[in-house]
Amino acid sequence: MTSNPPAAVEELVLILDFGGQYTQLIARRVRECKVYSEIVSFDTPVEELRARAPKAIILSGGPASVYESGAPSTDKALFELGIPILGICYGTQLMAYQLGGVVKPGVQKEYGKTDLEVVDSSDLFAGLEDRMQCWMSHGDLVESVPPGFQTTARTASTPVAAMSNPKRKLFGVQFHPEVVHTPRGMEILRNFLFGQAGIHGLWNMASFVDTAVKAVREEVGSDKVICGVSGGIDSSCVAALVHKAIGDQLTCIFVNHGLLRLGEAEKVRRTFEDHFKIRLVYVNAEERFLKRLAGVTDPEEKRKIIGEEFVRVFEEHASKIEGAKFLAQGTLYPDVIESGTKNAATIKSHHNVGGLPEDMNLKVLEPVRYLFKDEVRAVAEQLGLPEDMVWRQPFPGPGLAIRILGEVTKQRLETLRLADDVVIDEIKQAGLYRDVWQALAILAPIRSVGVMGDQRTYADTVVVRAVTSKDAMTADWARLPYDVLERISNRIINEVAGVNRVVYDISSKPPATIEWE
Repeated sequence: MTSNPPAAVEELVLILDFGGQYTQLIARRVRECKVYSEIVSFDTPVEELRARAPKAIILSGGPASVYESGAPSTDKALFELGIPILGICYGTQLMAYQLGGVVKPGVQKEYGKTDLEVVDSSDLFAGLEDRMQCWMSHGDLVESVPPGFQTTARTASTPVAAMSNPKRKLFGVQFHPEVVHTPRGMEILRNFLFGQAGIHGLWNMASFVDTAVKAVREEVGSDKVICGVSGGIDSSCVAALVHKAIGDQLTCIFVNHGLLRLGEAEKVRRTFEDHFKIRLVYVNAEERFLKRLAGVTDPEEKRKIIGEEFVRVFEEHASKIEGAKFLAQGTLYPDVIESGTKNAATIKSHHNVGGLPEDMNLKVLEPVRYLFKDEVRAVAEQLGLPEDMVWRQPFPGPGLAIRILGEVTKQRLETLRLADDVVIDEIKQAGLYRDVWQALAILAPIRSVGVMGDQRTYADTVVVRAVTSKDAMTADWARLPYDVLERISNRIINEVAGVNRVVYDISSKPPATIEWE
């Protein structure tokens, strides 16, 4: 499976993951500084890290205590590489502990917004005020810094809230600069990246396209590629990118699994035929997928069935294309993270990651695997994709199957299609489509009593969900105007047979996820 990061990255920052809840956010913040970052395991051998020639390394937070047996650690030789290193929370404690400082449990744990006092503004805090707000989340603390280090910030409960050894380019902060609750956090990260590590910020989507196209050409050679497309931005972007690299060696396959939204199959076919001019094979596999899903209610099982069936369909059609050896797909970094990594729990198996069968006959090609959604959109714009496709809200690969709680049937799919169409239509009419990351309807396995036309009803419940987000790693429920919610509710109840109740989901991510399954 192709999983290599973009080739020829001029400025690379590696983030060693110690299991912290904000590790992915660190990667996002570094990317926002126009610096390519990648998350790797904390126990990656030092020689392997050196071979990748990073301009800087960041040590993430984590839930363990550095002084406990079995706590995640790294080779002390890491700090002798001469590469600028920034420790964050656990990463700072580990740096202090391994280099001769003292780390111990705090008398008072620090969680949440905290006042920070800067006592040395010569490096990480250059150009910033002496007092600022930061976000703390720790029980242990650095009591005394290692030899050669100096304390650069403190709080009322933490004597070493930041430390530095400018000569060795080693820095640490006990707080979390990557979260929005540390208002000057981005300036602190920029001071490290640009001021201390000497990075220039050369990462952009134009350079990504060039390197990705070159990488695809080198890997594919004269072989042929099939690409599963859904009409969404991820797979469409991959199709355009791979086509730019290898031209007619690409064949796109659009599988209508019967789990799409209202009118979506026809729209996808028109877009590819009219705009892309890419060879497209249309496969109507609705009956095949519904047969496999019959009686299945467990969400993980649904995802795995759909993922496997997708691949089987692709393999069958690829067998008719001489020389087809690759399957290109639009896997993104959040898909990989949520499907479980060495240091992170599986939240849900994305059909294109955890749902892939082990005995595949095709080699997977994932040119945007290391990108976040907003970066994919930027790539799509670079490739000239239509605006309505670039800004199409995310739609899951398993489609409506994971928005129907319980068994998936034709009747329940039709109910949800109509309800979903109302939600999207009203969001667009209100001019909110670009403001909302994702708006959707869920068909809940709940029936309730209602009154319609002076008659008692006992009918289905539709849940409306709308969230705001930047990259889907975190999300907040959208504060939709009451009049918009009212129109959505009225229309669903009046236009969708068998529904007598509409509710609105006001859960954030975390603790919830954006999709319900």
